Formats: sequence, C-alpha cells, structure tokens
Amino acid sequence: MTTGAQTPSHPARPRRSRLRTFLPLGIAAWLVLEIWLLTLVAGASSGLVVFLVLLAGLVLGTVVIKRAGRRAFRKLSETLQQQQSGVMPAAARPNSEGNGLMMLGGLLLMIPGLISDAVGLLLLLPPVQKAVSRSAERTFERKLREADPGTLGGAFQQARMYRPDGKVVQGEVIRDEPGGGATEQQRPPLTH
Repeated sequence: MTTGAQTPSHPARPRRSRLRTFLPLGIAAWLVLEIWLLTLVAGASSGLVVFLVLLAGLVLGTVVIKRAGRRAFRKLSETLQQQQSGVMPAAARPNSEGNGLMMLGGLLLMIPGLISDAVGLLLLLPPVQKAVSRSAERTFERKLREADPGTLGGAFQQARMYRPDGKVVQGEVIRDEPGGGATEQQRPPLTH
C-alpha cells in the first residue's frame, strides 16, 4: 500500500521550442525557393548568366568578409596598443560597428542563391546594420530580463542532469584556501 500520489510511468517530455519546430521547415522552404528562382532565371536567360551571378556573389562575399575581418583586427590592435600605453580606449566610433553584420552579409553573398544574395547586400547597408543591431540588442536585453535568476553553475548542473545518456564524469574539486597552503586533511583520489 502506498500513500500519496502515484508517480507517472513515463516522465513528461519538455515542450519543444518554436524555433526547434519551425527552423527546419523554414530552411527547407528557403532552399526550395532558392532553387526555383535559380531555375527561373536560368530559363529566362541562360545557365551562363546564373553561373556568373553565383560567381560574382562568391567573389564579392569573399572581399566583404576579408575587409570586415581586417577592420576588426585593426580595431583590436588599436585597442590593445591603447591599453598597453595606459590610455583608456575611447568609446566605440560610429564607423567601427557592424563588422559582425558585414561578415554575415558576406557569408550570405557566398552562399549560392538569389535570396541569400539580396539579404547579404541589404546587410551591407549602414542603416540596415544599425536597425538590425538595435533590434538584436533590444531582444537580447529582453531575453536577459526574462531569464530565471541563477548562477552559471546551476546552468551546467541542469545540462548534466538532462543529458540523454546520463553519464557522469567523476572528478575531484581542489580549492585554494586563502591564507594557507595545503589543507590539513588529505583525501585519497577517487577511483572507479
């Protein structure tokens, strides 16, 4: 005889997020649309025109990524030199923002397809970059406010608890005690 509520025979599965549900469908629809547009353009002109458009996107994307990478590296070098000389780096210059979005635009240009090329070209425009970065910043701040309070260690603990295979790696935590050397009591190492 048991007391209390009965435990379910199968644990409840966590609800799938909307992103995990609709992302594969969105990618499949995007691929079908890209192929359809390429065949439409090839039928209207020729296969050589489609090849040249795809090659131009690849070359332009490579140039954009290389330029954005150089800009980011130059900015990093300037910041490190300022810190080493003891000068605090100035606030971010308006032209130095958007390297990540420029790299994303270059990557989209390199991916074969007309829709990805159009989105990649849009991401190269400074007003679009500013709007996207502001929107991403607001979304990030909103998600951060909505997040449950907790520590990073708690997140790692949850990730370990919900791991499908359930394996646990045994280990030993060594803490450095302030104001002293080794601890008084030595513990033997963990063995399997």
